[in-house]
Amino acid sequence: MPAPTPSANAAIWFSADGFDPKARGINGRRVAGEGFLRGFFAHGAVDEFVSLAHRAADHAAFAAMAAECRVTRPLRAVPLHQPRQLAPVDLVFYPSPPPTVEFWRRAPYGTAAWALCGITHTTATATVMNLVFDLRSAPQMPWDALICTSNAVQQSMRTLMELAEAHLADRFPGAVMPARPLLPVIPLGVNCDDFRRDEGRGRALRDRLGIGPQDVVVATIARLTPDEKFDPLPLFLAMEMATRDIAARGGRLHLVLCGYFRNETWRPAFAEAAARLMPSVGYHLLDGTSTEERLATLSCADMFVFPIDNVQETFGLAPVEAMAAGLPVIVSDWDGMKDTVSTDAGIRVPVEMPAPATATHLSLRHLGGTDSYLQYVGQIAALTRVNVTALARALVVLGTDRDLRLKMGAAGQARARRLYDWQAVIPQIQALWAEQAAMLAHARARGGRPVAAMDPARIPVGPAPEVMFAAYPSTPHPDPRTRRLRAVAYGDRPDVGATFALRRYAQGGRIIERPERVQAVLDGFAEAGPDGATLAEIAARVGLPGVVVSVISLWLLKYHFLEEAP
Repeated sequence: MPAPTPSANAAIWFSADGFDPKARGINGRRVAGEGFLRGFFAHGAVDEFVSLAHRAADHAAFAAMAAECRVTRPLRAVPLHQPRQLAPVDLVFYPSPPPTVEFWRRAPYGTAAWALCGITHTTATATVMNLVFDLRSAPQMPWDALICTSNAVQQSMRTLMELAEAHLADRFPGAVMPARPLLPVIPLGVNCDDFRRDEGRGRALRDRLGIGPQDVVVATIARLTPDEKFDPLPLFLAMEMATRDIAARGGRLHLVLCGYFRNETWRPAFAEAAARLMPSVGYHLLDGTSTEERLATLSCADMFVFPIDNVQETFGLAPVEAMAAGLPVIVSDWDGMKDTVSTDAGIRVPVEMPAPATATHLSLRHLGGTDSYLQYVGQIAALTRVNVTALARALVVLGTDRDLRLKMGAAGQARARRLYDWQAVIPQIQALWAEQAAMLAHARARGGRPVAAMDPARIPVGPAPEVMFAAYPSTPHPDPRTRRLRAVAYGDRPDVGATFALRRYAQGGRIIERPERVQAVLDGFAEAGPDGATLAEIAARVGLPGVVVSVISLWLLKYHFLEEAP
């Protein structure tokens, strides 16, 4: 891809939920979002960093992250309800697949007003599957993009789109499907320097855990839940199978699990299964929410293992982090790890999924709401085989050959820095943004229907109240050009400000208009006298836009501050 230019910029659609694992809880999506933003701050070739958000608090959180990253370039905050302020930036980056509301939100400004770019994380949820279907009927355009973090994920996204298009073609014969969004494969990234091996920290942890110098440490860093990450039992079986060969060389095999339990009932379950299935292996559990413990784990380990069997996983950041630390890795031959782990850096263990027609009932149960998401992915995982014999063989190969471990670790470290450091990934993302910007420019130059603005009152998924609810009222709305209204003397009853307070509009977080502007309109009608005035006359008198006067007048009519003039 070409080198990025300062024009290849995107406003970051910012909500702490997508970028702040410390405050909102650790998961892959938030860790990746935080990593991307820090990588963008460090390596983005841009003139300014732009945040797009609902709330001032989100803009402030964006600025706080920028300050923490020692950003010196200008920051610019754009309110989500004022997207025209995005210019000169032409793109919006969303930290997940963009929800279809983002395409509809753009529609009143024209489909070429800006381009949207999102990124895949977990793709097995009903939300994502429905989103991809809805995407093909929303005003999505070919200059929009969905970054796929692996070739396997790209194929799954294409499959969802093909199924959606086949249904729509059957449902609406002769309909011409619009072009799909761009679906480039760009990996997630890491800051390789954050995972430098610390020999002193590693020795201290081995001493703390009672691990001898001849012992072999196998480590993993993961969320510890069989339903949505990996089933530990096959790993425990493979560890016990491998222990004899390790013991023959005078050492003991140890498994260090550095992670956390979203559901604490799994803690004793893991311990019991480890005791029963790998009694000869040392079992150690560390707090994966601690940065210090994670770095100590990578520093004390001889190899890293990641036997994922779950469709919840799509990329696998942890093996890349382990490679950055110089560890050889053993992983499932599964989704993103098929891309990240080359044969010189580690060993991929064969995986087998259910045969056709043997698991369709699981999708139907999930679709119909009988099974929850965790039940759905957990049942698929129960039928996904990570080859235990091959896993044990890989453990033996690396566990008995220190030179091979060092060689693979060095190759993995070089690979991580070359391909997966944010310094290498951010230019790829900016090159994509440059491509999208070029497509936008071409579309704008041609003009015509594809880039025309949609009537904001007639957006199919959220039409204006007067369109959606036209049959509700007893009478149509009077013609504002001829309607005359006059002020009602309200005597001792509460005035405008007091009525606002009585109704407690502020409690709902929204008020129709500021009370002082409402009072100004009422005063304008009062000055017009008993013959009243039209809305246009009042707008000219008080210096407010006609639509504002129309809205305020309805409120004043509702509470009988105004009435029709005879």
